[in-house]
Amino acid sequence: MNNDLLYQIALTLIPNIGDVHAKALVEIYGNAQSIFNAKKKELDAIDGIGTVRAKSIKDFSDFSSSEEEIKFIEKYKITPVFITDEKYPKRLLNCYDSPSLLYYRGNADLNSSKIISIVGTRNNSDYGKQVCEKFIEELKTENVIVASGLAFGIDTIAHKSALKNNLQTVAVLAHGLDRIYPQQNKQLAKQITEQGGLLTEFISNTNPDKQNFPKRNRIVAGLCDAVVVIESGKKGGSLITAELGNSYNKDVFAIPGRTNDAKSEGCNYLIKNNKAALINSADDFLEMMNWKASPKSTAKRQRELFIELTPDEKIIVDILQQQESIQIDDLYFKSGLSSSAVATALLMLEMQNVVLSLPGKVYKLS
Repeated sequence: MNNDLLYQIALTLIPNIGDVHAKALVEIYGNAQSIFNAKKKELDAIDGIGTVRAKSIKDFSDFSSSEEEIKFIEKYKITPVFITDEKYPKRLLNCYDSPSLLYYRGNADLNSSKIISIVGTRNNSDYGKQVCEKFIEELKTENVIVASGLAFGIDTIAHKSALKNNLQTVAVLAHGLDRIYPQQNKQLAKQITEQGGLLTEFISNTNPDKQNFPKRNRIVAGLCDAVVVIESGKKGGSLITAELGNSYNKDVFAIPGRTNDAKSEGCNYLIKNNKAALINSADDFLEMMNWKASPKSTAKRQRELFIELTPDEKIIVDILQQQESIQIDDLYFKSGLSSSAVATALLMLEMQNVVLSLPGKVYKLS
């Protein structure tokens, strides 16, 4: 029995301990087992934990559920990915409420260089289908991973179009990996595991209950570089995903529709309220993300900075001197600094004209 995994699964099952609390505890103790071994008084004193949550941790005894889940994982060759693992999606890791444990079946690299999430209405029009298919077809040479939620409508079209154009695609589920919802997408899910992957934070025997879908949407939003909304009503999961994307500092895009079309109200609302950038094509998207190939300089640039840098600023400049440009999530990962420390250092470096900010939250030396 994998002892580390036993405690990692158990951590997700403790009453009153949510994603934010679990993440904070792992940062303090380093691993899940040490959290369970900590003294109640010690846990009680941690900011945000307190008496009730400390008691929940110390009273927890349902390790049999963890043992059953390990058997399920081993039987179906599922990969558990804990928040401290190298394979954990680093883009998602930077989100404050990222799940402490993910369950994954597939072969796509969740830390691949380009990941986009495409979302939209379950009741798409022919216009939405054509736009989605054309958008993904135009990305087929870009080696992007397309993520979505396996729902009817735009999600399903996005997954199928990615497969058709030989792009990897990841489906994020609102239930355990022992089932597929909707059932009509069972065969599609099988294809996705062979050319991408299925990803969830939920253990087996978890039903696709209503409250699980917003949680699923936060992974869809956090896993990617950018969220693209293709057809959406004024309410629904795709608007929630777009809002989450903005809260996670992701680039959010929307393809507009006719002003009198109810299926495009959500996209038009996002654009009108500056919650999404307007794009009409994949070409627009690639340009705004700064993903279009540019000629590489053959000469290695040498640079001397005649200003005094703080330790954090020096870390960032050293990283930027090693490559032409870098995306913000990679900068967080490579620097080892907190997101607030990176943001502060970048702001000061931009003000001193040392660093240049590009579209798509990409940075380079000026």
